[in-house]
Amino acid sequence: MDAPVTSTSDAQAASGHDQHRQTRSDADIAQAATLRPILDVARERLGIDAGSLQPYGHTKAKIDLPFIASLEDRADGTLILVTAITPTPAGEGKTTTTVGLSDGLNRIGRRAVACLREPSLGPCFGMKGGAAGGGYAQVVPMTDINLHFTGDFHAITSANNLLAALVDNHIYWGNALGLDPRRVSWRRAIDMNDRALRSIVSSLGGVSNGYPREDGFDITVASEVMAIVCLSRDLDDLHRRLSNIIVGQTRERRAVRAADMDAAGAMAALLRDALAPNLVQTLEHNPALIHGGPFANIAHGCNSVIATRTALKLADYVVTEAGFGADLGAEKFFDIKCRKSGLSPSAAVLVATIRALKMHGGVAKDALKREDADAVQRGFANLERHVRNLRKFGVPPVVAVNRFSADTEAEMDRLRTLCDGLGVRCIVADHWAQGGAGAEELARAVVQQVETAPAQFRPLYPDDASPWEKLRTIATEIYDAAEVTADAGVRKYFDELQADGFGHLPVCVAKTQYSFSTDPKKVGAPSGHVLHVRDVRLSAGAEFIVAICGEIMTMPGLPKVPAANSISLSPAGLITGLF
Repeated sequence: MDAPVTSTSDAQAASGHDQHRQTRSDADIAQAATLRPILDVARERLGIDAGSLQPYGHTKAKIDLPFIASLEDRADGTLILVTAITPTPAGEGKTTTTVGLSDGLNRIGRRAVACLREPSLGPCFGMKGGAAGGGYAQVVPMTDINLHFTGDFHAITSANNLLAALVDNHIYWGNALGLDPRRVSWRRAIDMNDRALRSIVSSLGGVSNGYPREDGFDITVASEVMAIVCLSRDLDDLHRRLSNIIVGQTRERRAVRAADMDAAGAMAALLRDALAPNLVQTLEHNPALIHGGPFANIAHGCNSVIATRTALKLADYVVTEAGFGADLGAEKFFDIKCRKSGLSPSAAVLVATIRALKMHGGVAKDALKREDADAVQRGFANLERHVRNLRKFGVPPVVAVNRFSADTEAEMDRLRTLCDGLGVRCIVADHWAQGGAGAEELARAVVQQVETAPAQFRPLYPDDASPWEKLRTIATEIYDAAEVTADAGVRKYFDELQADGFGHLPVCVAKTQYSFSTDPKKVGAPSGHVLHVRDVRLSAGAEFIVAICGEIMTMPGLPKVPAANSISLSPAGLITGLF
């Protein structure tokens, strides 16, 4: 599969209640907004003084790590996860809902902060567009966030590729560690969709250029360094994790780590500023922390632990998202991020649209504007499974319906009735057109859920289960698969990981985001399918095991007509076409 993207564009999630607003693009709305100085937002909304910030211009800043360390003894606020049904081309609007809910909570008197991931340049120039929310539920400055932002992804790319350069340099200068060039597992990275770099041969051109070997690139968001930045608690933890990265093996199959090559110090130096979370604002001038950006279909799909923990010390409510559907992003949020950080969510918001449910019910994209309550009911099987799965973690969901202008009352009534049958609240939200005001009812429902029946969070599987058993549990309990298969070499590697002392690590499944199965065409709620594991990778520094399933790629390719073809600059220097 050539294009793993973070979600269908939130710009598609327009409600169309206000005809004037419906004709304005997300970029138009963002560029017309008046932003407050970020130092004022930090001081007035979070109690952070200017001396604890590193400003990047007037509208974005990093929060200093010493200030974050000083918050340790403060009580935590309430953590809310926003997730979604299985994504479709019809659009769900998870990021838009995260921003809208945060604004809605602030409007009803709860001090709330949104915690989001940074967008990757791959989808921005590929097939998705930007990832800063949509309509009147956006984080700004939108173009900065979607492009270079504060340089975090560039630092992560540089640290990743510094280690790759040190590996080849070590081999060139005598290879004292005995690293087998055939068993180098550390790949290079670039934050761009480029299928030509998936598998390459490096060091051609003669003796002075090193030893030729097979190599390849992953997109930066799939790099282990990205995961390490997102899971590290502080600079010491960052250095420890970088040291533990395994770059390859000797001929005797002994692991060679970044620490063996004295690489962790220089990598940490490159990542020092990138570890500090980024502070921006919503269109309603509420604070948002945007930090880290792993994809949920090929990585663990959550913003950084340090950003989430910081927000919990500063706010009453923290609203964060996990990528793609709940089967991918939410499962990894619970089983990897929460397990490793001690975070405990109090509720989940499951985002759906009438349009997406109709697609899961078999309706073609060009027929979605026609009323079809029966299709909503058929597609409800997808939502029902996600509700069931969230409850397996002890986390009660509230269903948020991101409203579109073509949605009818008959379709809404059918969905409400179906949700009532599951015992889950179903709230229609209109934050795209109305901002926080359109999410007030959703905000009240979330607060009521937390105050009357908060989560009793628990991971899906225990630490002491074997990696293969953990994978089988995810496949059968979350994907409703009948079995898990793998070639003999992959199964052997799973056994070796257990024998080598890595059995306690959680498993991160890389697979298509478009289906519970590994076949993106199987929409709805397929059951009884087979999850085939094509490859397995150990991320010893990030402390999880990646199981690569089906045809998913860790380096996506561009579509036939990439979004980059429509992006340009206006005569006034404004970026156009990013959505």
